[in-house]
Formats: sequence, C-alpha cells, structure tokens
Amino acid sequence: MSDGVKLVAVSKYHPVSDLQAAYDAGQRIFGESHAQEVVAKQALLPDDIQWHFIGHLQTNKVKYIAPFVALIHSVDSFKLLKEINRQGERCHRIIDCLLQIHIAREETKFGFSPDELIQMLNEGEWRNLSHIRIAGLMCMATHTADTRQVASEFAFAHSLFNQVRHDYFQDTPSFRELSMGMSGDYQIAIQHGATLVRVGSLIFGERDYTTQVNTLK
Repeated sequence: MSDGVKLVAVSKYHPVSDLQAAYDAGQRIFGESHAQEVVAKQALLPDDIQWHFIGHLQTNKVKYIAPFVALIHSVDSFKLLKEINRQGERCHRIIDCLLQIHIAREETKFGFSPDELIQMLNEGEWRNLSHIRIAGLMCMATHTADTRQVASEFAFAHSLFNQVRHDYFQDTPSFRELSMGMSGDYQIAIQHGATLVRVGSLIFGERDYTTQVNTLK
C-alpha cells in the first residue's frame, strides 16, 4: 500500500476467524456494512480494532454503532448527520464522519450530488453539531471495465475534495480523508488522491452471502 494510504479491510459477511487472522497479520482497520454484524463482531474481537462503517446507514441503526465506531464513511443526508450527532452526545463521544458523494453513473448508489453537498455546507447547520467531526469525503465509482471512466470519476472526487477543504475546512486539520477505491479499482483511486481504500475480496476471498445476520430491533 502506498505511503499515506490506509487499508480498510472490508470484512462484511466474513466469519470472525477470518478477521482474527487478518488482525494477527497486522491489520487494524475493518469495514462493515451492517450494524447488527459489526456489533456482534466488535464484542468478539480485540479492543484496538478501528471499526469503520462503510455501508448505507439507516438512522434507526446509528444508536447501535455510536458507542464504538471509529469512522462512518457513508453519511448521505443531513438528517443522518444530525442523528449521528444525537447519538454521539448520548455516548459522550465525537464521531468522525465522511460525507458520501454520488459520482457514479448508477442510480443504485447513495450519496449527495455535488450540488447537494455544496448546498448543505453553505446552509451551515452542520457547524452547530458538536458531537460529529466531518473528516472528509467518500465515493464509489461506476462499476465498469472502462478504467478511463473510473479514473475520471476519481479525479473529479479529488477535485471536489480539494474545493470543499479550501472553502469550508481550511482551518480544520481533521478534514483530510478521501475514501475511494475497492478491490477492482483501488490502484486507480490511489493515483487520484485516495487516503482510504476499501478492499475486501482481495483479502478475504469471495463473500458467503448465505451468512445469517441477526436483526437488531
């Protein structure tokens, strides 16, 4: 991994034994996409793991991960940001968050459009949320074999990151993370300024989607 780029081992649907093996090999950052799964794993694995939540997060699930999550990558609405702040206050924590932007040519992906992101930042209500810290941006590129398109999307995300940092977070050293790139495109993401890459199948192999996850009420 390039200097300054942190590896998030995407461990969703993989058993605790696989995570323990990665931990024993030195990995400390793990990414999960389901609140119920990360809660169960967090209870069974070492305390010095940094748990990153990387999937679409429902507001009613924030309370389960708020006590321990190190970084939420996927904040895609101001409503969700407010709920994370509320749960952070309840837990007496400041929770680091990334704002997810939608740059892909796929409607199934979540995130603020660039215009929505700028509008939310201009409105300024986020400045009153004292139990969250906006630490950067996150995105997913279009799932395509066209590497030029992927590179173009990552380049745009990096440009937007620099713009947002300059216009809204110039005096905020903690705004420094750009989470982009997965197993199939992380090398392109690194070339375009990623500081966090989310890699799963290259580490753990293919997922077992038959794994049952207990539902949190």
